[in-house]
Amino acid sequence: MAYLYILRNYKNKYYIGITAKEPKDRLARHNSGDVISTRSGKPWSLIFTEKFNYLSEARVKEKLIKSWHGGNAFKRFLRRTAGSSNGRTHPSGGWYLGSNPGPAVLRGNNKSGGVK
Repeated sequence: MAYLYILRNYKNKYYIGITAKEPKDRLARHNSGDVISTRSGKPWSLIFTEKFNYLSEARVKEKLIKSWHGGNAFKRFLRRTAGSSNGRTHPSGGWYLGSNPGPAVLRGNNKSGGVK
């Protein structure tokens, strides 16, 4: 078995990698500082995994995703696989939930009669 995985850190930086180990075990190595390329960005969290039969298949997908990294295709991929977009859409659908009301509306300090 082989896995493609995507990590995200507290600065919203991403790391895309492949492994023959369980992704949670690989995450532990990233967070322990054993991986030079992710040492400075810890702690990392696992946001996506995909299972493959062969490491070569995972490598092809990794290269594809890395070619999108930072672009609109990468952002769309993350929204589809990792859940909602800024809390405005439902993770498994496209439901528009509207915007969040401002603090004045919640306190009832608006002139239009908002929520009290």
